[in-house]
Amino acid sequence: MALTVEWIDTHCHLDAAEFGAPDQANAVRLAARDTGVHHCVIPAVEASNWDTVRLLAQRWGDSYCLGIHPLYVPQASDADLQALQVQIAQHQADPRLVAVGEIGLDFFVPALCTSEMRDKQERFYCAQLQMAAQAQLPVVLHVRRSADRLLKHLRALRPTSGWRGIAHAFNGSVVQAQAFVELGFKLGFGGALTFERALQLRRLAQTLPLEAIVLETDAPDIPPHWLYTTAQARLGGAVQASNTPAEIPRIAQVLAQLRGIALEELQAAVWRNAQSALPKLAALL
Repeated sequence: MALTVEWIDTHCHLDAAEFGAPDQANAVRLAARDTGVHHCVIPAVEASNWDTVRLLAQRWGDSYCLGIHPLYVPQASDADLQALQVQIAQHQADPRLVAVGEIGLDFFVPALCTSEMRDKQERFYCAQLQMAAQAQLPVVLHVRRSADRLLKHLRALRPTSGWRGIAHAFNGSVVQAQAFVELGFKLGFGGALTFERALQLRRLAQTLPLEAIVLETDAPDIPPHWLYTTAQARLGGAVQASNTPAEIPRIAQVLAQLRGIALEELQAAVWRNAQSALPKLAALL
């Protein structure tokens, strides 16, 4: 008998400007629910959207994370870090606050790769790791050309109880993947693995232990290949369609085919894995 298990999008920015007015965002969330996406995790990116992600999670029965994204570190201040610590303490008992995130390091964007910005990113990252450890919350990590530095600080600041969380949109090496898993993390896979040319990522998605994987969209970003508009088409006036949580079931089909397993087996595994990475999800599901 087939298992009846719905999907979880472990990373989607439903407050993004691409989703427009609240009514439009509601339509996006309802459309996802119609495809079987039962739950979404909505990460924050800066102080200005902490209240928004919390209210959206309450509205739709979803969950949220609080943090300062590395792309927003340049304009963030020490006062923002202090405010984040207050927010985490204030909402720590909220069952819908499931992690500190999205936090991490980004060494891809040139403006973030100056010595000054690298240092500031690492300082903000370490401060937020310490907040997560103090609050006994998992972390949702932004990993872009930064896996080794992320791992270094995770090891140095590892709490007695260990880490839990998700290395979001993971695209590192097998050795780096194993290191994150050994530290207690699941690895997030989404639209990028649907591209046939993503050979290294596909091999990783095929060979990792199934218990190490969760599914995500990063909506409205990282569209799967069926939504992707080429650079040439965009030059001709075509508009890049926004990714949405409704794409999770189809992304899952691609992953199941890559691994040679039944979709029902994948459903059950990623459902369990999401709750292992973010334990407070269990009471919400």
